Amino acid sequence: MTEDNSIFIGGKPFMNYVTSIVMQFTTKDANEVIVKARGKFINRAVDVSEVASKRFLKDQIELKGIAINSEEFENKEGKQIRVSTIEITLKKK
Repeated sequence: MTEDNSIFIGGKPFMNYVTSIVMQFTTKDANEVIVKARGKFINRAVDVSEVASKRFLKDQIELKGIAINSEEFENKEGKQIRVSTIEITLKKK
C-alpha cells in the first residue's frame, strides 16, 4: 500500500477528514486507508473513522486493524517527551 492512502489527523475541521476518507475509497478507488494521529488528536481519529465507516460508507468498509505506539522526541525546551500514536486501517468489504 502506498502512503497516498494515509490521512493524518490534526486541527482541521472534523468533516474534512471524513470527506478525505470517503474520497479515497470512492474517487481514488483505494482498497485500504490508514488514519494516523498522535497525542491529543487520537480521539478525533477514532471518531472520524467511526463516522466514515458507520454513516457515510455503511456496509462498504470495515475496520482491518488498529496499531498503537509511542514516539519519543525532544521538545522546544530540550526535554525528551513521549507521545502516543495510533494507526487505524480501514478496508473495503
